[in-house]
Amino acid sequence: MKKNKIEFNDIPVNVTWSTFKGLSGTEEYFFTFIPCKMEKFEVQLDWLQRAYLETLKSIGIGEETSVFKRFFCSDLYNQEKYLKELKFSNLTSISFVNQPPSFPSRVSLLAYHINDKKIEKSFKNNTLSLKRNGIIHNWTTGIIYPETESVYQQTRKVIEKYIEILKENNMTLSENAIRTWFFIQNIDTNYKEFVSARREIYGENGLTEKTHYIASTGVEGSYFDLRAKVLLDAYSIYGIEKNQIKFLSAPEYLSPTYLYGVTFERGVSISYSDRKHILISGTASINNKGEILYPGNIELQIERTLTNIEALLKNENAKLDDIMIFTVYVRDLSDFYIVENKLRERFNRTPMIIAKANVCRPGWLVEIEGIAVIPANNSKLPPF
Repeated sequence: MKKNKIEFNDIPVNVTWSTFKGLSGTEEYFFTFIPCKMEKFEVQLDWLQRAYLETLKSIGIGEETSVFKRFFCSDLYNQEKYLKELKFSNLTSISFVNQPPSFPSRVSLLAYHINDKKIEKSFKNNTLSLKRNGIIHNWTTGIIYPETESVYQQTRKVIEKYIEILKENNMTLSENAIRTWFFIQNIDTNYKEFVSARREIYGENGLTEKTHYIASTGVEGSYFDLRAKVLLDAYSIYGIEKNQIKFLSAPEYLSPTYLYGVTFERGVSISYSDRKHILISGTASINNKGEILYPGNIELQIERTLTNIEALLKNENAKLDDIMIFTVYVRDLSDFYIVENKLRERFNRTPMIIAKANVCRPGWLVEIEGIAVIPANNSKLPPF
C-alpha cells in the first residue's frame, strides 16, 4: 500500500491518493480531489478535471482505468448543466449527490481506478460491469423513483428497480448485493418511512436478522430531480462464493442494527487470492446497546466512531492505517474545521472527503465510512 499527496503550482486542488498492488499485479487506486480556493462552481469543476488528468498522467495510468466517480456538490440542482458538459468515459460509473463538501469547495470528487488490462468493461441499466476470471463486479448508480410523493413508496420502488437490475444480470439481492448507499432528503423526518420500507422489502427477499443484511450507508442527500426523496447507489458481485464473504461485527462495541429496528450490516469483507476488501458501513458514536455516546461533543464522537471502526477491522486483523479512503458526513457546517483537523492529525495522507449530511439520528454529529484493502495469499480463492 502507498499513500501520497500531490500539489500543483497552477491548480488550486488538494489531491490525495492511495494504491494497493497485490500478488496478481492488479493495481487499485483511490483518489480525492478537493478545491482549496473559493471560486464559481464551473471554475472549480474545471480545476478538478485538470487536476484529475494531471494526476493520472503523473502516476502513469490512463482514463480507461476509471471505474467509479462520485461528485459531492453544494447545489446539485443549479449545477447540473455544468456537470453534464463534462466529458466522461462511457465505461465509468458516475454518482452525483447533493452533499456540500468542506469549505471552500463547491464540488469534490472521489474516484476509484483499477489498472489491469485483462478486465472487460460494459455498461447497461445505470450499471458498470467489470469482468475478470469469471467474476463480474457491478457498480450501479442514480436509482430514483420520483413518480410518488411517499418516501415509503419511493424506497420500495428504488430497491425493486435494483432487484430487477440484479435479476437481468443473473443475480439476487440476498446473494450478490455487497454494498448500498441510500441518500435521503430531509432524513430527520423521512428516515422512519425509509427504514420501514427497506425492512419490509428486504424480508420479502430473504434478508432478515437470521440470515444477513447488506453493508450500507444511509444519510441525507438529494439528486438533480428534487422530487426524488430517495437515491440509491450500489455495488454487487456476480460469481462470488459464500466462503469469500464475511459480515463484520464487534458486539463489545456496537449492537446488531436490528436491535434498534434497522437492517444493515456493520461491514463486510470480500476475500480474494491476493487481497481482502473490507467495506465499512456508515459508522457513528454508538455503543453495544444501540445508544448514542457523547451527545453534543463532536470530538469525543469522532474518537468513539474510530474506535468502533477499528473494532470492526479487527475481524480481519486489519488496522485503521489500512483504510484506503474515508468518507465523512458532518451534521453541522461549523464542525467541519474540527473534524478535518482531528482526522488529519492521524490520517494525513489518506484520501478523505468531508461532506455536509445529516445522519439518521439527530444526535449523531458525525458518521464515517471507509474501504480497507489488505494483502492475502490464498490460492484456493479466485483473484480479484
